Amino acid sequence: MKLHEIKPAPGSRKRKKRKGIGIAAGQGKTAGRGQKGQAARTGGVKGPYFEGGQFPMVRKLPFMRGVGFNNPYRIVYRPINLAALAKKFAPGSEVDPQALIDVGLARRSDKYIAILGVGELNMPLKVTAHKFSESARRKIEQAGGTVVKLEVKRGGYRTR
Repeated sequence: MKLHEIKPAPGSRKRKKRKGIGIAAGQGKTAGRGQKGQAARTGGVKGPYFEGGQFPMVRKLPFMRGVGFNNPYRIVYRPINLAALAKKFAPGSEVDPQALIDVGLARRSDKYIAILGVGELNMPLKVTAHKFSESARRKIEQAGGTVVKLEVKRGGYRTR
């Protein structure tokens, strides 16, 4: 096989339709645009928003409340399940936000951590986080561990 013998797979390349080139081409005369009217003119087909120049329906409808509103005071938590803690930490170890970053369960950009009670925990851990679900708190304490809740700063800054 030589470089000049290489060809694309049959049917993989399709020729461009040359519209308006003549009757024999099958797309001559009106070139698939029909007879007359706005759609036959250059730049004639308007978008779906255009309603013939009248005030568009979309602009008549009342604004949708709450859509697109970003609450600057919203607090975003990184959820972490107990099952993940059981896999990544040894019995008796301290689990805090920095330790979670070190083992790859959280990112440095995560400001707040929430521990959820999905999964089982059968070893004592000292877990420090910003938020705990009731089931997570119960399971950690039943396994002989302790729960330490960190303070969440609320203020006029973005948490994302």
